[in-house]
Amino acid sequence: MEDFDQALIYMNEGKYEEAAKEFIEYINANETDPIGYLNFGNLLVLLEQYEEAERIFRKAIDLDSELATGYYSLGNLFYEQEMYRAAQTQFQEAILLGLDDADVHFLQGMSLWQEDHHTLALPYLLRATELEPDDLDIKFQYGLLLAQLEQLEEAEEIFKLILNVDESHADALYNLGVIDAFEENYQEALNKFNKALESEPEHFLAANGKKNMEALLTEE
Repeated sequence: MEDFDQALIYMNEGKYEEAAKEFIEYINANETDPIGYLNFGNLLVLLEQYEEAERIFRKAIDLDSELATGYYSLGNLFYEQEMYRAAQTQFQEAILLGLDDADVHFLQGMSLWQEDHHTLALPYLLRATELEPDDLDIKFQYGLLLAQLEQLEEAEEIFKLILNVDESHADALYNLGVIDAFEENYQEALNKFNKALESEPEHFLAANGKKNMEALLTEE
């Protein structure tokens, strides 16, 4: 295990060439251990050597057909290449094999969303928020999907939860402003857009929203 442990250390330190050498030495000495292949494949993904990474991940799965993390890693590889349908197949297999963590559910939801399967994506993003309730990025994407599905009350609740943790979250502020505007609460929407711009002055969507709300309020 010395080669394997050293490879992980190098990988965490960003010393990818040294990590690769250690992983190869470990694999040569432990040809039937799928975990060595799996971690080497993850390194190859970081190096954007996608074709070789796929070959290595499939070798890990050949050695252990019930290696849930192998399917997850292969799915992540496809997701990185925007091969969303292929990614979905691998993530689903990982979940069926018992992998129940936020990352696999989040990426399965996002891969479905990328192909406009919004309703199918929703339970996966919900599960990801349940598993990682403090992860604001996951929570925000879940709220955004709720809004896209016109579940505005639920989306508003999620965005407000985000602001309870990070009151300067520009994207949450912007989307709350959009909901206010949809409900014709133009002054409230303008306030939200202004707060978003205070937090992120280059927020183009908030700037455009502010311009529109000011025009509507002037007409009134």
